[in-house]
Amino acid sequence: MQKVLQTTASVALQAIGTSVTNHNTTPANISKVGRILLKRFAWFILAYNVAVVLWGAYVRASGSGDGCGSHWPLCNGEFLPATPQIQTVIEFTHRVTSGLSLVLVAILLIWCWRRTAKSDWPRYSAVAATVLLFNEALLGALLVLLDHVGGLDRTATHALFLCLHFGNTLLLLAALALTARWLSNGERRLGMVAKPYQTIATGLGLVSIIVIGITGALVSFGDSIFPADSLPHAVVQDFSSSSHILLRLRVLHPIAAVIGSIYVLWLLQTFWRKQERSPWMPVALTAQIALGTMNVILLTPVWLQMAHLLVAEMFWILLVLASADQLFATHHSGLPLSRKESTGPNWSLGFKTADHINRGGGHSL
Repeated sequence: MQKVLQTTASVALQAIGTSVTNHNTTPANISKVGRILLKRFAWFILAYNVAVVLWGAYVRASGSGDGCGSHWPLCNGEFLPATPQIQTVIEFTHRVTSGLSLVLVAILLIWCWRRTAKSDWPRYSAVAATVLLFNEALLGALLVLLDHVGGLDRTATHALFLCLHFGNTLLLLAALALTARWLSNGERRLGMVAKPYQTIATGLGLVSIIVIGITGALVSFGDSIFPADSLPHAVVQDFSSSSHILLRLRVLHPIAAVIGSIYVLWLLQTFWRKQERSPWMPVALTAQIALGTMNVILLTPVWLQMAHLLVAEMFWILLVLASADQLFATHHSGLPLSRKESTGPNWSLGFKTADHINRGGGHSL
């Protein structure tokens, strides 16, 4: 009987211990699963917004910007257009997907604040993404309400709004990309590792890339309004004093591309020197140059404009992540940042973790 009682007590104690262990580990497991879901949701929102930007470019390239008239947020004064034309369908679809983007980014912001600590950077990049997206919606609404969405609108106001809109779009994608990347770091913390001159060079380099994007938007806008019938005719338009200002501004895009490429090559050389080589940036850069050349030769057909913009968005995201990699490194709480020389190739553009740094994968600054 005594042995039976001892055995029963032992089993009971083991059961209690297992219950306590499960009780203590379950919240951690739930938190980990929630963080993984949040990370995946952030990457999904980034991909979704890339698609929304592409569709917005198609709205402009197809001349469907006035498909809903000068009404906003209603379409031709109706919640759902009763007898929509093809242009109305294109514009209305863009408005619906843009509105859904607002909802998704708002969910991301709330989710980030619930799942991250006060000092975690994803909180603040999510705030920046939310503000930029609302600004995106405001600029789009002003274009409609001020009646600058017509396919033949050549005013300076329309061009200015397009520049502001595309610049804001690039900043939005950057904020979303950084939010997803920083959420992917798990419980690691970010720390600044770049020297002042590197920080300044990185900032100027990213600004130069934004200028490339803005001038590219102007080129696309001018090509839509003033289509050329041949490449020699298009070149003559660029340098003729009688041409519209939008045509003469097209020459700024290749000039900006040459200046911006200096920063891109510097960034690639930096990663190559540290043996942190990723194939994606060289591939994206080569594809972007090839598509830009084809756009000039084929006189910017709509499908080629879409392909060029898609690669440009992907290249911009890669460039932002690589630039952030130059500025920051990650580490676990309580562990110092190390700056040992890299000893092996790293084929990603991700932030360096403390484990990677301790193996010799940190920045050499």
